[in-house]
This record gives sequence, structure tokens and C-alpha cells, in this order.
Amino acid sequence: MSEAESARAVRGAKIIAVVVLLVLAVGAGRTLLVRNSNARALQADNSQLSRTYVRVATPTVGGKQTNLTLPGTLQGAVQSPISARASGYVKRWTRDIGSRVEKGELLAEIESPEIDQQLSQALAASQEAEASLKLARSTLTRWEELRRSGMVSQQQLEERRGAEAQAIAALSASQANVERLRGLQSFKRITAPFSGVITKRNVDMGDLIDAGAARPLFVLTQTDPLRVYVDVPQTYAHLVKVGQEATITQGELRGKTFRGKVARTASAFDAATRTMQVEVALPNREGTLMPGAYVQVSLPLAGSDGIVIPTDALMFRGEGMKVASVDAKGRVKLVAIKAGRNFGQAIEVLEGLQGTERLVLNPSDSLADGDVVNVAAAEPAKS
Repeated sequence: MSEAESARAVRGAKIIAVVVLLVLAVGAGRTLLVRNSNARALQADNSQLSRTYVRVATPTVGGKQTNLTLPGTLQGAVQSPISARASGYVKRWTRDIGSRVEKGELLAEIESPEIDQQLSQALAASQEAEASLKLARSTLTRWEELRRSGMVSQQQLEERRGAEAQAIAALSASQANVERLRGLQSFKRITAPFSGVITKRNVDMGDLIDAGAARPLFVLTQTDPLRVYVDVPQTYAHLVKVGQEATITQGELRGKTFRGKVARTASAFDAATRTMQVEVALPNREGTLMPGAYVQVSLPLAGSDGIVIPTDALMFRGEGMKVASVDAKGRVKLVAIKAGRNFGQAIEVLEGLQGTERLVLNPSDSLADGDVVNVAAAEPAKS
């Protein structure tokens, strides 16, 4: 090979080497660019994923009217156990449980021969006392005539006048005993003291009745109107007023509501439960409701003038109750609050908030001061 051909071969090899180096350099540069781009994208994704997304709600200043629902028990407007004042045996009874009776209607009769015998003796004693009085008066008249003629002394006349006074007193006592026994005899007829429904009957024919026994013969209940007693917690007691309406529902009577009014309140708290007893008057003209039933009483309460927030925004920490507010830059700040009335899905805040904050709903336990979050949506508080 000549020198010219050798030089050309060397130059060709150098050109090929330079081209290969350029190709390798371009490939390496492209690889570095792709890796840098992927690294930046991955870093941006990690930074975005590391931020927490939260939903927020704004407090409501001045809550709407709310309803306080409490359990209650129905009772008759008047409920009376009817007992016997006369001892004896039950001769018959005329009304059973569930019977509607009118005032003065006969419920049962008692046979009491002892009272009848005592009354007969009292009548005989009264007649005897009346005869003794007649004799004392006629004797006094004769002794007054003898005194005017001077045949008896004044002392003897005074004795006859005393005898007449004693006879008058004896007659009055015997007549009073007769009236007492006649009153007892009238108690042999057990009558209804008011109109209502017989809810219990504890006697049968032939039963021995002892006057003043602990077990009553009947229990009579007035079912229209009814009374509902509820125990209102101290937090809401000052909002319940006499005359305000109440809605009563019974679980077994689905779709039916009954309207009543607050008749009276105890105006004092039970020291054991810190509740105030409230009585609601409830009309029951159709007799749908029955005394003794368990019902739910809904009392409308005036809206709060304070700040109301959703209960989902509450955080319970060792330092007390808190909420998490989010500023315009997405930075979290934990705020301690003082809670007031609890309305179920919302709660009243007495201290700690201004009413313009954005509060995190359902905050996680790991949320802390200074955390940066992304706000997903904002919705008004539920009151």
C-alpha cells in the first residue's frame, strides 16, 4: 500500500471515530435531559401528594330555630285509685277494665250488715234521747211553776235545767252518730268521681273489703286531655316557656303527630339529674293515645345568637376541645373553643371564634399547627 492510501485510511478512521463520539455525546446528553425532566416531575408529584386535601366549612352566626326532642310518658289528666270507705263483701260490680263511665255512675256495691245493724242501734238510741229530752222539758216546766209558788228552791230548779241541757246534748250526739252511719252506708255504693276509663279492677264478687285497704277497688283515668311529663336538661330549660307548642309522636303510630302545649314547668332543677320537669297538655278527643305510653316530645327552641359550627369540625385533644382553621395560604391553626348548646349535627361556640374562619371538617388526629393543606371545597355550616 502506498503512502497516499495509508493517509486516506487514517483520515477515514478519524472521521468515523469523531462521528461515533458525537453520536455518543448526543445520546448521553439526551439521556441526562430525560432523567432530569423525570426527576423534576417526580419531585413535583411527590410534593403535591404530600399535601393533605381537606374540606372546610364556615361558621354560621345566629342559628336557626331548632327542635329539642326528649322522651316522655303519657298520663291521664286525672288518675285516681277508688277505694272503699265501708267494710263488707262485694255484692256486685258493674264496670270492667276499658269501660267508659260518667261521673256518679255506679261501679260496685258492697254488702255490710254490720253497718246496717249499727245504724238501727243508732236510730233507737236517737229515739231514746229524744224521749228523754221531752221528759226533761216537761219536768222543767213543772218545776218552774213550783218555783214561782215557792215550793222548791232555786238550786233544785237549776238542776232540772241542767238535766234538760244534758238531754239536748245526748240527742245531738245520737243524731250525729246516725248521720255518720248513714254516710258510711252511702259508701256501700262505689261510684265514679269523674268521667273517664276504668284502667284497673282489683275486686270480684264475694271479696272481703276492708275500709282503708292499700289496694284500691278500681283505678279510674281521664283520657282526654292527657298529660305528658318530660325532663328538660339545664342547658335548654330557660328556653322552654309556658304556652309554647309541642309535637308528640309515638313510634307505633307512624306518620301521626299530635299537638300539645306546655301547661306548666317545675321552675326548679332536680339536684340529682340537673333537669327541670315540664308538663305538656295534650288533647285526646279520639282516644288514639293511651295513658302510660312512651312517646317522643319535640319542643321548638329559639335560634342562638352566637356562632354555630358543624360537630364534624370538633377535635378532642388533651388540652380540651379545639377546631382547625385554614388561612388563605392553606396553613392550619388549631384554635381552642368553649362549647355551648349541642344541636345534634351542630354545636354552639361561646368563645374562641370570630365567625369568619374556614374550619376543617373531619380533621385527622395527625393534623397540627403549621401544616399546609389543600382546600377541596367549602360549604356552609349546618345548624
